[in-house]
Amino acid sequence: QVQLLESGGGLVQAGGSLRLSCVASGHTPISYTMGWFRRAPGKDREFVAAISLTGGNTEYTDSVKGRFTISRDNAKNTVYLQMNSLKPDDTAVYYCAAGLIIASLPQGYDYWGRGTQVTVSS
Repeated sequence: QVQLLESGGGLVQAGGSLRLSCVASGHTPISYTMGWFRRAPGKDREFVAAISLTGGNTEYTDSVKGRFTISRDNAKNTVYLQMNSLKPDDTAVYYCAAGLIIASLPQGYDYWGRGTQVTVSS
């Protein structure tokens, strides 16, 4: 089992920045690909970004490319999502996930955190 705990969400004005963190604990958490998803009110869960075991490979959904950066520190069992130039459309609950391969579908991940709220005001 792997436990994931997100933090760093909050309220920010459009154009601002936030950095989300996800700390993993439990069974060898650094052995997993890590991903970020988000769910906006009334919408399905959406893939945001993912990073491979070593951090050498990353993927992003088109709407965040150039604005968001995913990274990981395996010594700290932590994955980050740096979010810049935030837009009101980025408002959502952001979830951290752990899986065995980089995937853009939720079914590709085995473990999930409880989420952290990000609200971007216009």
